[in-house]
Amino acid sequence: AAALLFLLLAVGGAGVVAVMVAPAIPLLVDAALWLLWPVEVRSSTRFVDEASRRLASVAPTVVAITGSFGKTTTKAHVGRLLRNRRRVVVSPASFNNRLGLARSINEQLTPGTEVFVAEMGTYGRGEIRALCEWIRPTVSVITAIGPVHLERFGTLEAVASAKAEIVDGSQTLVLNIDHPQLAELADAEEGRREVIRCSSSSARADVYVGPDSMVYLRGQAIGATSDGEAFPGNVACAVGVLAAIGLTADPADLASLERPAHRRQVATAQSGAVVIDDTYNANPVGARAALSMLGRYASPGARRVVVTPGLVELGRRQFAENVALAEHAAREATDIVIVGRTNRRALLEGSRGAMSVRVVDSREEAVAWVRRTLGPGDAVVYENDLPDHYP
Repeated sequence: AAALLFLLLAVGGAGVVAVMVAPAIPLLVDAALWLLWPVEVRSSTRFVDEASRRLASVAPTVVAITGSFGKTTTKAHVGRLLRNRRRVVVSPASFNNRLGLARSINEQLTPGTEVFVAEMGTYGRGEIRALCEWIRPTVSVITAIGPVHLERFGTLEAVASAKAEIVDGSQTLVLNIDHPQLAELADAEEGRREVIRCSSSSARADVYVGPDSMVYLRGQAIGATSDGEAFPGNVACAVGVLAAIGLTADPADLASLERPAHRRQVATAQSGAVVIDDTYNANPVGARAALSMLGRYASPGARRVVVTPGLVELGRRQFAENVALAEHAAREATDIVIVGRTNRRALLEGSRGAMSVRVVDSREEAVAWVRRTLGPGDAVVYENDLPDHYP
């Protein structure tokens, strides 16, 4: 392998290596994780055992949240809606694996904590089931099923099956039934446990968030979010969690819900340009929603810019999804800035109808161009930011 890499560098340089190696990066990362998994388990056992004992001693209601996307935002919404009602601990940032959750429990869970909200992520089947063996959920939440991590799971059905591992042992299941796989799961689990259906498309759901941001709980309006950009499915699931533990969300708390960092956050730069930071979003649905914000924040006739390296971990759908992303960007933006080489070909294909397309090697180069170019009235969305191991 090392000899092959040396030969590629000698013949074609770093660009050739990047093009040939980029598609294999997820597989290489998976192989490394698989090799290191026994080491991680051995090194983390002491911390996990300590966390298990602490959980048993404090005995909070455990809310476990997973989904292809929307986990972190929904978790933050639950914490905000509960903070004036219960003593709540929310796992921080994206601490959603075995060691991260053990650390969250050991460092933050104290006697008197009434609710522990745990985000659970997975890169493969069995991971969430293993987490639930020692973090036993009272309420299980699945926010969405989408084409994320498909290079590992292969199909949406496999994604749904892995996420559904969070169901076992829980008393109440909160599901976003706007996703067909979760609507089917809701029907299958009816009668086995309480099921709370959440939706932004069906007013008959237990929790419904309408197009005017009004939130309904079992048909009764309980308040509205003031953030028109909030994803209604995430809000609905958070309200569903409160219903699962016998509470109704307070209207003032609903109105105060905010987006987590780097997820469609809006700010005004020193230049006067509006900056939409969506760098922590990596799913096609959220990406399209962020791009659609440009027209609402840019002044008429001003520049509307999309800066993106594209989306990854989409398996066989990655090329097509990035073509679609660029096509959407071409409709919404005056300028598209393509970062890096990972998805360059797909993004260039999809952006053929754009007014202006620029290709740069790094996010830093893109940011420098934005700062030189944009001014008052202009708007830019930074869509996704790939880890360093992607070219």
